[in-house]
Amino acid sequence: MLSYSIIGMGAIGGYYGGRLAKAGREVYFLSHSDYQYVLQNGLRVDSCDGDFYLPHINAYATQKDMPKTDVIIVGLKSVKNHDVLPELLRPIVHQNSIVILIQNGIGLEDDMQKEFPGLQIVAGLAFICSAKVGPGHVSHQCYGSINLGNYSCQQEKFEVLLQDMTDAGIQAAEVPYLEARWKKAVWNMPFNGMTVALNTSTDKLLKNPATRQLIYDQMMEVIGAANALGVNTLTSEFADKMMQMTDEMVPYSPSMKLDFDYHRPMEIEYLYSRPIAEAKKVGFEMPKLAMLEAELKFIEAQLNS
Repeated sequence: MLSYSIIGMGAIGGYYGGRLAKAGREVYFLSHSDYQYVLQNGLRVDSCDGDFYLPHINAYATQKDMPKTDVIIVGLKSVKNHDVLPELLRPIVHQNSIVILIQNGIGLEDDMQKEFPGLQIVAGLAFICSAKVGPGHVSHQCYGSINLGNYSCQQEKFEVLLQDMTDAGIQAAEVPYLEARWKKAVWNMPFNGMTVALNTSTDKLLKNPATRQLIYDQMMEVIGAANALGVNTLTSEFADKMMQMTDEMVPYSPSMKLDFDYHRPMEIEYLYSRPIAEAKKVGFEMPKLAMLEAELKFIEAQLNS
């Protein structure tokens, strides 16, 4: 049986880690801001699929006290990947550990493999509306599935991981790595940045005809970039599906909008700069999303000035 560490006990790590712990898996949580609270009160998940409460969890204030585990689920924002994340991982990985990067963007696994050449890495693409609403308290509003793209993991271990998640009530599926990353970008690149640039929510963007068309055009830019990079399974039908899915969602503020609202660094590098640069390498331009990237950089600079 695999053991798990959760790095980033927020909306994502709290939910998936909580599901695994509820199913009886050995799970260790790194909890900085609410360590004392969860140590005494545990973890509560209000979920559209059924609420649950874990009165006692294995919580740690520092990674230095955590045991080495077979699987490390990273739910941190990618702005911490270059400096903070390597220091968090080093004490808890062993020579056969798997790291699942449940993060948004393109190029994440490439950079992590350079930092840890022997590490087995999996891309985690979560399709979930979830928020941390208080210490040790996660609100799971809708969806909740996760696609796993095998970047450098032994297939046998990957299948055990997949089964663990399924047994824990998580709708998990294996998808081709590059396809998985670009599929997630089809939704992330338009909605994360547009909700920030126009200071709004997903439902309002789609109710206005002008911004609805712009969102769709941006989705098609992402699909065009993916096609140029060899992901031929992505078509306009997927954009149509994402539009319909978002129409049916509760009004939602994506993670970048929440970062903007709370004056936290935004994930511009992996969500925008890297995919735009990767597409440009093969001669494909993303003009509407490049403009959005420039606007986001301006907005962040103003917040920091």
